[in-house]
Amino acid sequence: MKIGIYIHIPFCISKCYYCDFLSFPKPEIQSDYCRVLIEEIKNQAKLIYKKHTIKTIFIGGGTPMMLPPLLLDEICLTITEHFILETDVEWTIEANPGTITADCMHIINAYPINRISLGLQSTHNRLLKLIGRRHTFEEWAKSISLLKENTTCSLNSDIMFALPTQTLAEFQETLEVVASYDLDHISLYALIIEEGTRFWEMYQQGEFELIDEETDRKMYHYAKAYLKSLGYMQYEISNWSKPRKACKHNILYWKREPYIGIGLGAHSFFEGIRYHNETKMEKYLQSSGQIQYLKREQEVISQEVAMQEFMFLGLRMTEGISITDFNKTFKTDLFNVYKSQINKWIKLKILVKNKDNLFLSDYGMDICNEVFSSFL
Repeated sequence: MKIGIYIHIPFCISKCYYCDFLSFPKPEIQSDYCRVLIEEIKNQAKLIYKKHTIKTIFIGGGTPMMLPPLLLDEICLTITEHFILETDVEWTIEANPGTITADCMHIINAYPINRISLGLQSTHNRLLKLIGRRHTFEEWAKSISLLKENTTCSLNSDIMFALPTQTLAEFQETLEVVASYDLDHISLYALIIEEGTRFWEMYQQGEFELIDEETDRKMYHYAKAYLKSLGYMQYEISNWSKPRKACKHNILYWKREPYIGIGLGAHSFFEGIRYHNETKMEKYLQSSGQIQYLKREQEVISQEVAMQEFMFLGLRMTEGISITDFNKTFKTDLFNVYKSQINKWIKLKILVKNKDNLFLSDYGMDICNEVFSSFL
């Protein structure tokens, strides 16, 4: 079976104000962490060797590219030596502007790494500072140029909208400038204030107001129309790509295909079980990469939960879900399980049925969370 692997590098130069990911600036333990991570990679590979091949790899964080080049090189070498990679493997590494160096280029070109996801969020430096980013737009532009000149990687960049004080004109300018760099893929996310983040504290203290919903939707609708006019394909609620450049690793999540997470707090869905790794760094390091000491909150996914996931994950994609696939997977008829919800949303023109597919209408994408919750 072909599966995906996710490898978590939890180190950042500093924590962005909106970020609730498991990441922190602790450079003094990077070497110890990578030593344990490499042992975990080897141990996971032993369990699946000759049983499963790897079709997608995603090294995320944190900021993987901020690792010392020697450590990043050792991680990549361990992956290639211990897993069986498909010849057309999609291998992504996340990076931030300023972390792309000549040493990084050497590592990228030494391995079958073929996709770089470069954080940006906005082309306006005042907004970058406001949300706690440690780079400028000019640094992002320089990083993109370096990657284009020295690699053949597919390039993605992330953009955020509905940022505090952000105007519609500023968002439009950001999108147009980023698109002018002719990237293969663009991800677009609305700001969400997550509990436990710096922004959560600031919001609770009344230090800023959220953008109103009307402006939020204008930004999103503008992006949909503008990117379509440039030939980008929207294949998921928050993701656009050029033809054949969609992120295979993310699609693997939405289609409920198996993947193994490696590293601190990494999540897995494998052999019908969802679980995550230990989230406390001290305990992770004490594990020495032994898998039996890392797994937390293992859940055998029941058919009922699997059907729910099939619906709310599959409907994130613009192609929606296949009725035939549902029926074959669960050996029951989709409309016997979700007849009332589906008929309701179709009647309201929120879901669309086209032959074998059910998918969200444009308006359905605007209220997708309400649709998803109806299948739970």
